[in-house]
Amino acid sequence: MRIDRIELFHVAMPLIYPWRTAYGEDAACESVLCRMTSGSVEAWGESAPLAAPCYSPEWAGGLFSVAKQWLAPAVIGKQAHTGGELQHLMQVYKGNPFAKAVLDNTWWNLHARMTNQPLHKALGAKRDQVAVGADFGVMDSIDDLLKGVGEAVAQKFPRIKLKFRPGWDLEMLAAVRRDFPNAVFHIDCNSGYRISDLAMFQAIDAFNLAMIEQPLQHDDVLHHSQLQAKIRTPICLDESVSHPRHVEQAIFLQSCRYVNIKPGRVGGLTNALIIHDLCRDASIPCWVGGMLESSLGASACVALAMLDNFTYPADIFPSKRFYHEDLAEPALELTRLPDGTPAVTAPHDLPEPDPARLEKLCLQRAEFRA
Repeated sequence: MRIDRIELFHVAMPLIYPWRTAYGEDAACESVLCRMTSGSVEAWGESAPLAAPCYSPEWAGGLFSVAKQWLAPAVIGKQAHTGGELQHLMQVYKGNPFAKAVLDNTWWNLHARMTNQPLHKALGAKRDQVAVGADFGVMDSIDDLLKGVGEAVAQKFPRIKLKFRPGWDLEMLAAVRRDFPNAVFHIDCNSGYRISDLAMFQAIDAFNLAMIEQPLQHDDVLHHSQLQAKIRTPICLDESVSHPRHVEQAIFLQSCRYVNIKPGRVGGLTNALIIHDLCRDASIPCWVGGMLESSLGASACVALAMLDNFTYPADIFPSKRFYHEDLAEPALELTRLPDGTPAVTAPHDLPEPDPARLEKLCLQRAEFRA
């Protein structure tokens, strides 16, 4: 297809409740949306690295600038018949996976529309429903957390993720495991610790967790390998995987037993597919993560999660979990598997931004025509 028009929108979407992690706190999700046109067909995509370069080296304002100054000019007016061809047009620019992802994710949605198929089918998925888990950030008190976890257990979420950081760590984990001895939990450290914290991670083995997500530095695979060799709990890599090459290194070094795939973090759906296949071939299960996106970006994650090697319940949430009013319509809602497990269902078409909300929340925009 020929890319005839690209529009970029940098937005800030206020959250209902601040999202607190080891790297900081977000009161709003900053994201970049893209509308791409080929001929008479148009489609939307999203990439949400958040407001500051704390989760990764990228941030929404920087993403917008990179896409505006370099990436959009590199692809406008060009032919891209596959995701790989689109990535090739951008490869001269090093790194910046979230910036590349906003164009790549939009290209896949456009490709799906032009071939008249749902996105998950275009990606190669054969199922249309997957289980999801519940997540809890750092809260005001352990009592608040226990109340929320109790509600998630009552709603039959198959697993629960707990943000874990210094000051909100072993005491919190002990309280949760005491009150819910049989629930499936894992913790997400968001790169908050170092290999020198080995003794703490060995103590965590006693809590029988499904995994420890990203315990060490965001750009590390070596120390994760050393840590995994000395603890029983599986390690899951998240921030350390921003390109298929990093997965190859992690597989070689045996740095993890799970991989979380977020389309934005890895450079888009094209790279997400490659990483999925690398992990499948190495017998490493995957799961899909999110970045507080609107229902537009979250629904792209839903489509990706339908692939076979995504076996651990996904980090995909209904719009009402984070937003009083989602930027895009329709809002994302949970469904149920036949056994009552909370799930998401692949949409036939991705949501699109509500024009009035987009205008209200937009911080800056740019447009390119062939």
